[in-house]
Amino acid sequence: MNLDQIQRAMFHAVRTPLTPNDDMRQVAPDGTSLIETAETIIKPNNRLTSFERLELYNRQYWWRTISSLADDFEGLRALIGEKQFHALAIAYLNDNPSKSFTLRNLGSKMVTWLPAHVETGALARLSRGLGSIALDMVKLEWSEVEVFDGESRPKVTMEDLAKLGDDPTLRLQPYIRLLELKHPVHDLLLRLRERRRDDDSKPIRRIATRHLPKAKRTYIAVHRLDDSVYFKELDRAAFEMLTALQPGSTVSAAIDAVNWKGYSEERIAATVRENFANWASLGWFCQAD
Repeated sequence: MNLDQIQRAMFHAVRTPLTPNDDMRQVAPDGTSLIETAETIIKPNNRLTSFERLELYNRQYWWRTISSLADDFEGLRALIGEKQFHALAIAYLNDNPSKSFTLRNLGSKMVTWLPAHVETGALARLSRGLGSIALDMVKLEWSEVEVFDGESRPKVTMEDLAKLGDDPTLRLQPYIRLLELKHPVHDLLLRLRERRRDDDSKPIRRIATRHLPKAKRTYIAVHRLDDSVYFKELDRAAFEMLTALQPGSTVSAAIDAVNWKGYSEERIAATVRENFANWASLGWFCQAD
């Protein structure tokens, strides 16, 4: 075998899912004998056979990647339970193997992958209601990952706004994520973390059905402040203004994008003034390109 063939054989073997007992399979799903692969590309030593040496790499690949997903999606783990999450992680990784030099990107496809698996595959046993909560939780948790190291641009402060004219064009910081959810899962996630704060070595217990949040339209801004990520709950008007500003918009156009039905002119003015002052103080604004 040449080097390219050895590397491909090694990659194929390492990525083969483990058995339910976390052992390496003797035969891959495509019929390849992993015993023969090991004997071809790895020499035995005085303690381990070729297969046992290859098994070490196979196990470490799966344990490390599953562990990385578990860290990024602890809320999902708590919703569906460790056993179900383990099965989901394997199914996800089979469809979306790591293609980056960093495990930071490992869960990047979960938001788009999970909906097709709520009623089938790894999540077939979930009720429709729990599946919807799980989707919201994944959106929230992956937004955290993106916000933590997302791009930041020079801030536009309230003082800067006064110098930009009567109707400046602004955009939100690239790292901010705006989420419209069906359930207030941010409260659930924060409670989970509060319980684990004193001892995060304890296994995550599955959340009892009676503690699951009831359906409620929820608007969240996931943002960063002083190198920490926060969830800020918004009302509908604030969410609509921020959504208009996110890609870049004049202030007047962002205000006009809101359905102000039921608001008096005085209340609209006060709402806009208070929100813009708060958002500017948090450093959410930058100048549009």
